[in-house]
Amino acid sequence: MENSIKKGFYFKQYQAPFQSPFDKLFEIFKELITHTSGDFDEAISWLRELDVEYKLTDENYTIDDFIEDLKKKGYIKEELKDNGSQGLGITAKTERAIRQQALDQIFGKLKRSGNGNHKTKFSGTGDEHTGEFREFHFGDSLERISLTESLRNAQVNNGVDQFMLTENDLVVEDAQYKAQMSTVLMIDISHSMILYGEDRITPAKKVAMALAELITTRYPKDTLEILVFGNDAWPIAIKDLPYLKVGPFHTNTVAGLQLAMDMLRRKRNTNKQIFMITDGKPSCVRERDGSYYMNSNGLDEYIVDKCYTQAQQARKLHIPITTFMIASDPYLQKFVNKFTEANQGKAFYTGLKGLGEMIFEDYETNRKKRIK
Repeated sequence: MENSIKKGFYFKQYQAPFQSPFDKLFEIFKELITHTSGDFDEAISWLRELDVEYKLTDENYTIDDFIEDLKKKGYIKEELKDNGSQGLGITAKTERAIRQQALDQIFGKLKRSGNGNHKTKFSGTGDEHTGEFREFHFGDSLERISLTESLRNAQVNNGVDQFMLTENDLVVEDAQYKAQMSTVLMIDISHSMILYGEDRITPAKKVAMALAELITTRYPKDTLEILVFGNDAWPIAIKDLPYLKVGPFHTNTVAGLQLAMDMLRRKRNTNKQIFMITDGKPSCVRERDGSYYMNSNGLDEYIVDKCYTQAQQARKLHIPITTFMIASDPYLQKFVNKFTEANQGKAFYTGLKGLGEMIFEDYETNRKKRIK
């Protein structure tokens, strides 16, 4: 009797991949430094508390050893604190590591693609070959003509004995446009982003850092600008994201939208969009004389109408606005619905969980469209 070969699966207990003591602590440290808005001393204090509770280190490798390794590897440096004392702070290398961690957490480990251009569904006199052929049309450049395919058509249509090449025989290799996308990400930093014991600003920061890392590594020809809005609106650099904090602000959505459109007006790209992350209602506008009109009670018709006007203005400029609303109040959803209708954009009503994935999917969807 011949031996039969049996196939199946062999199961064994999962063994985590090896990590050095430094790497294990560094993963936790990056998370803590994000939550503490770049405050090194506070992050280390939390790390020491976690060490006491969960025994993260032993006598062979302590938290102090970890700090020394951070110095040696260039992740922290001596700096002058706001109060004039000497202390330690994170470096640009740490900022990049935090952005990469956010990208890995939210979007998965994405490999950098070639030159980071966006394909659209529109074909024609583009600059990337599709491998498909079509008839020659007036206006097609001569270098697009496929000589081999055109000669083959001429032989089939006119025969070999009386060979002739006519315009009807010509075919061109089709091509796609490479689109570029200019995005402005608006982040609400009003006081409500930390109200009721819920930290909403940290997930928003993580999304911004992940999106920044995705665009700069995978789509380097795209542009991403980030602004924050409270009583006013102002741009921030990508490197400043880990240090972003909520302030005692109202929500001046109008100022944020105006600044976002000003940023996008300077971009030459055809494809432009605004992503807005907010959890509250618009409650503030700045008047022409520089004074502020504020009202936190319900939806103020004067403020809301100014928001609708900005939405319509963005629509005229062909700038769609995608709103990610971290709130479930019916009256706020009604406002966002009307705001979205005025802009012909999109709105997502979401909690904090899954916010990053939703923004990523929407970004990937929008970048494939050519906005006319």
